[in-house]
Amino acid sequence: MANAYGLVASPVHTVRGRNHACSSIYRSGVCFSEVISSRVHCSTNIEGAEKVGAGVASSESRVLRLVSKGCKLVGCGSAVPALQVSNDDLAKLVDTNDEWISVRTGIRNRRVLSGNDSLTALAAQAAKKALEMAKVDPDDVDLVLLCTSTPEDLFGSAPQIPRALGCTKNPLAFDITAACSGFILGLVTGSSYIRASGFKNVLVIGADSLSRYVDWTDRGTCILFGDAAGAVLLQACDSDDDGLFGFDVHSDGGGQRHLNATIKQKDTEHVVGSNGSALGFPPNRSAYSCIQMSGNEVFRFAVRAVPQSIEYALQNAGLSASSIDWLLLHQANKRILDAVATRLEVPLERVISNLGNYGNTSAASIPLALDEAVRSGKVQPGHTIATAGFGAGLTWGSAIVRWG
Repeated sequence: MANAYGLVASPVHTVRGRNHACSSIYRSGVCFSEVISSRVHCSTNIEGAEKVGAGVASSESRVLRLVSKGCKLVGCGSAVPALQVSNDDLAKLVDTNDEWISVRTGIRNRRVLSGNDSLTALAAQAAKKALEMAKVDPDDVDLVLLCTSTPEDLFGSAPQIPRALGCTKNPLAFDITAACSGFILGLVTGSSYIRASGFKNVLVIGADSLSRYVDWTDRGTCILFGDAAGAVLLQACDSDDDGLFGFDVHSDGGGQRHLNATIKQKDTEHVVGSNGSALGFPPNRSAYSCIQMSGNEVFRFAVRAVPQSIEYALQNAGLSASSIDWLLLHQANKRILDAVATRLEVPLERVISNLGNYGNTSAASIPLALDEAVRSGKVQPGHTIATAGFGAGLTWGSAIVRWG
């Protein structure tokens, strides 16, 4: 059986000793019927490669190139800048105070890049810690996905990560830009490479430095954002051990007006051509504006879309909300976290949050919170986590995963 995208499906997942059958849902990750019992290997692999002959039809060749495997989360890491900015520090810049910020957002501190700090270096530190936890050598990494909206190079920063890690085999590395949903899309993308391309180890990194795009005189936005990096290592495994049970992803360009940082251009002194027409050439250099956000609209969007997305992902996984051990949301605002948990009937003690210490770190927020929860012993191997990201684009998505 294949899904709508032509990928060979994995067998039904086993969670807590129970088998769950589920069916396809549009734009959502799925688990499939147990009718698939044999593994299909990539035609470039040794096993089965000798069966791909000159007489095989092109459609059959494409099927043989698909790999039915599972993937699991085996390592995590995080890194934050040294500079901590408290609510009291911000009160010296704008008309605010600690109580006003913490009551409305749940945030008390955030970390900010300063001096010679580099977001790429933070991302590499987080990735190194994830590899160390998983006991995987950098040269065994097949793919690096850097989920960021704030790269330090217009053309992307991801290739610098394997270089910083000391990889000698030049693994593929590229950026994924989806703002605060980036890490979820990175998980889905990484799992697809493992399931369909035969990759064994994929680093998924969420890293952002939104402080560079904040108007520090705007009380509505400067109180929210911080900088950080977090990473997980996805590793191929047998289908029966698959740790990504289901997912659901979406976007809506109509919501861009509520949250954006668009290109702004200076007025161009038009060059007048010989026929008197304005050529407008050469163009002036452009830059991105500071973050513009309609907080109320984003809040309404999040509390409506996020629970629905998680419910879809749970349905795809054949699970109910009562089956999850932890709810891990993008750390945007405590009111959003509480509202989503209430909608899903998840007790607040099962909600993972470090928002108070770091603020909204965009694509880094989920892996940063996961890393702290794992290293503190809160999240244990075998725990099931419902996680969701949401933000600019607008984009949103969720995934149901098992740790370890």
